[in-house]
Amino acid sequence: MEQRKSPVRGSAAGQLSFPNSDSRSAPHNPQRPARFHLSGPPYLLSSFSGFSPAPVQPASLLPCFFSSLEGISPKTISNIGGLHQMLSLHQHIFAAVPRDSIIALPEHDSTNKYGASFQTPGGRLLIKPAEYVELVSSMKPDFWVTLADEVPAWVSDKRNRTSVDRTLRWLDDCLSLNKTGTTIFGSIVGGSSIEERHRCAQEVAQRNVSGYWIGGFGLGESMDERAALLTAVTDNLPEDMPRHVSGLGLPEEVLQGVAAGIDLFDSTYVYHLTLGGFALTFPLERNKGDNADYQLSDSGGDDMKINLKATIYRKDTSPIVESCNCFTCQNHTKAYLNHLFNVHEMLAQTLLEIHNTHQYLGFFCSIRKAIEEGKFEQFRRNFVESRRECLFAAASSD
Repeated sequence: MEQRKSPVRGSAAGQLSFPNSDSRSAPHNPQRPARFHLSGPPYLLSSFSGFSPAPVQPASLLPCFFSSLEGISPKTISNIGGLHQMLSLHQHIFAAVPRDSIIALPEHDSTNKYGASFQTPGGRLLIKPAEYVELVSSMKPDFWVTLADEVPAWVSDKRNRTSVDRTLRWLDDCLSLNKTGTTIFGSIVGGSSIEERHRCAQEVAQRNVSGYWIGGFGLGESMDERAALLTAVTDNLPEDMPRHVSGLGLPEEVLQGVAAGIDLFDSTYVYHLTLGGFALTFPLERNKGDNADYQLSDSGGDDMKINLKATIYRKDTSPIVESCNCFTCQNHTKAYLNHLFNVHEMLAQTLLEIHNTHQYLGFFCSIRKAIEEGKFEQFRRNFVESRRECLFAAASSD
């Protein structure tokens, strides 16, 4: 097999290219065809009650989670002018994705030949291709992902084959039903089967789509299994087409995805951390010789994060991270956030999400910088080794 030119085909992780959009802040890499770029990572506006859009910058990618729009008819959304008009976020890029890795997970047991099933807070929801395309058309997103039959890692080979066959059939249905000419990402599934991942990727690559959405991850596979599964997909996709994956959120998982050639990731990791009261604190620049303090102690965290609900922060008047220039760190202290969490104030999650999003964006900026300098593998190795040392030290202290 021919050696890859770079871990991400010369692209910068978290970028997406649109031929008709304005040029944004992402630097051009000479190894990739010259097009206009939009910085990521995507999904930095939470669609949950009480969460603020403040951390989202213009040209960020925002999700259209179908489960969060229950009760609003497609006709109403369309009459308003789509999501850009309804939310007054005209400078943002919206991506319509059926899977919400937080509150609308795929329900493989209830999915059938007619449509995909999702478990949502409002109950089980079956979405057929025609209904799906109608909803997408009403939202008027900048790009959308075709319907997919996602399955967890433990299903049988027969169920894996069925999921691929259904996903390909629904892809063709979505393409034929798309009358607006909007940008479409083809869905690629296959569970834990390398052969089915390979087959699905080859088939979708032959369709007339503008990018690829890789599903079925974060559903029971291990980190060791995932590398081969990702490679089975990306090795069969065009080099100049964007690739988006759901289900990978941990920093180590993101680095694994970037190494396999993935461009776009969701930010459910940020949401889960924020909901639990954890603040990201890991350094964005890591050197192999760094001697970090990996003690868990009373902070309830490690070198990656701290638990702001811990009593140790009740009188801590310092910001979450001294060198951080996000709104939260510039204006508030750990003690204040600890107080907000203890009295169950909604502002606690809003301020913490601002910080965590800022840190997560900084992580992606560091990845892009490492790629530009040709040092991504070194960056990844140092990051993972530091993380492994931290986890080992934490386990030893128990």
